[in-house]
Amino acid sequence: MNIGIIGAGNIGTALATLFTRTGHSVILANSRGPDSLRDKAQALGKNARAGTREEAARADLLVLSVSWAALEEATAGLPDLKGRIVIDTMNPVLQPGFRLAELDGLASSQVVAKHLPGARLVKIANTLPTALLAAEPRTPNGARVLFMSGDDAAAKGEVKGLFEDIGFAVIDLGDLATGARLQQFPGGPLPLLNLLKQ
Repeated sequence: MNIGIIGAGNIGTALATLFTRTGHSVILANSRGPDSLRDKAQALGKNARAGTREEAARADLLVLSVSWAALEEATAGLPDLKGRIVIDTMNPVLQPGFRLAELDGLASSQVVAKHLPGARLVKIANTLPTALLAAEPRTPNGARVLFMSGDDAAAKGEVKGLFEDIGFAVIDLGDLATGARLQQFPGGPLPLLNLLKQ
C-alpha cells in the first residue's frame, strides 16, 4: 500500500517506521515542505520519500498526525478526500499548559472529520506512548493492542487489516461519538494502557 503521512513528529515517524518495515511505501509531508523531511525519509529506507501535503493526500490511505494547533493549516487546500480513508492519530492538546482544546461537545475525531469533508475517518494509534508504538508489536506474551473507532465499517475493516498485518491486535470501539471519546487524550480512560492480546 502507498500511505501518505501528514505530520512527521513522534507518532507519524513511528508509523512510518512500522509501515516501511513491513513493505508499505510512505510519503512523508509537513507544512515546511519536502526539503525539511529528506533526511528523515532517507533514514527510513527505500520505501519512504518526502513529498508535499497534496502528494500525501493522494496516496492510497492518508494518516493525519499533526499537533492539534496545526489541524486547520494541515488540512487546508487538500485534494478532494471524499470516500478516502483517513487515519486520525491526533489528540486535542494545546500548549503551553497541556490544555484540552475546545471541542463544542464533540469527540476530537468528529472535529477532525469536519475539516475533511467526505473522508472516511478512522481513529487509531493515538493511545500508546510513541516508544511503544514504534516497538515490535509482536511480543513473546502476545500482540500489542491498538484501539480503533470510526463511523464507516468498511474503512475500519481496511485499517484493522493494515495494523494486524504489521503485528498489532486491534479492538474496535464502535463509532466516533462513542469510541473516539474513550481513546481521547486527555479525558479518555484508554490512553497509555499497554495491553497484550494472547
